[in-house]
Amino acid sequence: MASPGIFANRYEVVREIASGGMATVYLARDSKLNRLVALKVLSDALSADPAFVERFRLEAQAAANLNNPNIVAIYDWGQEHGTYFIVMEYVDGETLRHRLDTQRTIPPTQAADIAAEVAAGLAYADKHGVVHRDVKPGNVLITPGGQVKVTDFGIARAHGASDGLTKTGAVMGTATYFSPEQAQGLPVDGRSDVYSLGVVLYEMLTGTTPFKGDGPVAVAYKHVREPAEMPTQVNPAIPPQLERIVMTCLAKKPEERYQSADEVRADLLRFRRGQSLAGPMTAQVASVADPTIAMAPAAAGGLAADDEIPQKKRNPWLWLVAGLLAALLIGGLILLLTQLGGGGGGSIDPKNVVGMQVADATRTLEGQGLKVKVTNKPNADKPAGVVVSQDPSHGTKVDKGSTVDLVVSAGVGNVTIPDVSGDDFATAQDTLVGAGFKVTQQTETSATVPKGVVTRTAPPAGSKVGKGSAVTVFVSGGPAQVTIPDVTRVDAVQATQILVQKGFQVTKTTQNSSTVPAGLVISTNPPAGTSAAPGSTVQLIVSDGPAQLQVPNVVGMTQTAATNALTNLGLNVTVVQVPSQPQNNGLVISQSPTGGTSVNRGATVQITVGTGQSSTTTSSTT
Repeated sequence: MASPGIFANRYEVVREIASGGMATVYLARDSKLNRLVALKVLSDALSADPAFVERFRLEAQAAANLNNPNIVAIYDWGQEHGTYFIVMEYVDGETLRHRLDTQRTIPPTQAADIAAEVAAGLAYADKHGVVHRDVKPGNVLITPGGQVKVTDFGIARAHGASDGLTKTGAVMGTATYFSPEQAQGLPVDGRSDVYSLGVVLYEMLTGTTPFKGDGPVAVAYKHVREPAEMPTQVNPAIPPQLERIVMTCLAKKPEERYQSADEVRADLLRFRRGQSLAGPMTAQVASVADPTIAMAPAAAGGLAADDEIPQKKRNPWLWLVAGLLAALLIGGLILLLTQLGGGGGGSIDPKNVVGMQVADATRTLEGQGLKVKVTNKPNADKPAGVVVSQDPSHGTKVDKGSTVDLVVSAGVGNVTIPDVSGDDFATAQDTLVGAGFKVTQQTETSATVPKGVVTRTAPPAGSKVGKGSAVTVFVSGGPAQVTIPDVTRVDAVQATQILVQKGFQVTKTTQNSSTVPAGLVISTNPPAGTSAAPGSTVQLIVSDGPAQLQVPNVVGMTQTAATNALTNLGLNVTVVQVPSQPQNNGLVISQSPTGGTSVNRGATVQITVGTGQSSTTTSSTT
């Protein structure tokens, strides 16, 4: 049994990081690999519940094989101290939940970057058959360098796996963020994680979640039945394309969403590059862009929706009537719009296209019968390709065929990456962020650059890239570690050659040994199998053979006194009795080896003891 605070004889608890209803997470040190880890320990109460133990075990299994930079790695799992634990990668940073609690909203471009990295992790898990099912800000970690990692696959499971962890009709996840199908206890796939990611992105942009209620049941009902309020109604500064991504993620029906997290990530990257989106457009988003798009014939004619008409009562005449009514209504709308516009050639109010991609803006205005003139100008606030202003603006009446001048962002232009090699990471980060770059950190080994010092950047210093681009700063982790070979019971000269060839400095010290012959290596310090930097010193402990003792002179002592004197020094004693003069009765007459002789500990000394009378010689061993 490990001592308190230590798990599996290697994970030593340092301090508590976080605590929840299911488990407590500690910062711990892995003594074998000498690294910090996160130790997740199931609560004592839940450790007695087989269902929760199984859920905890599934977390380890679900995530252990997911090797992706956007997923927190799982290293180990076990049972100890009457509970269960998981050992995970320690991420030194903050949760997205903490960031939202402190600054409420996140700028659109930064929110898109965070969501894109979350999508990358979810897409990787989905490709390996794992659905997270609990995507929320508390399960998104952000490092000081800006890297994003998804954690806590505690309720994840493989596609198609049966869920024996809940009672019939129960759901798993966090009500604020789970999908309509989760709310209804239906089977889920990667599209359920897409919906939850949409809720998270919605919160980053608006500072609130799309659905709130008095309790989980009320929130679940809204996920299933109520449409989400458009993000721009909460925060008008949200770019239209990013709003479209959010609302596509939040489609009630899985088949109307992005079909994978990969698709979400691709559109988020298109948004960041100022390109047109490729993903689907939901009816709610389309209706905001043009209210006539989402109008259904049944609604226009006042007929019941399809699911309200029993199948057996439908007939072709009903559909014909519905079509005629729809055509009449659409014709009436066109006539009304024409009259309001001032007649056949009439005035047109150009739609507001500011914030749209230039291609989308052009199609919108040309669809109104207007011409478009585009002028590209540098702009530090808008991505390249986004409309910055229009003239005439929305709300101004112009004649059909008039020209609308669009000023379109040409981006911020290229910026030279400064040389930060030789700086510590904090200094390099300040320099690069001040120059307008996003910074991520990566460690690499170096035999020439001291540990903690910047070795290089990618793209390299001197490169010209767009302002706001990501720059990876490589920091030296020191020389690559080398494993100390096992040279025990190897001749000291040969052992020295082996270690020198590995790049180590070698020192020697001797030690008596009764088991290792003289001249051979007993052990090394640090021990064999551990890792050390090249050029570091390894000490050889070389055998000097058994310890030598000087045999005392016991001639003239009584047999008992002589025996005690020799055995107390670690020597064995053999006694030979011989006839002697009466005065030598019971006394040592001679010994072998003689007093003053050096022998190994454990050697045998023979003492000859007089009997004081003539008799047959006898011997005994002590």
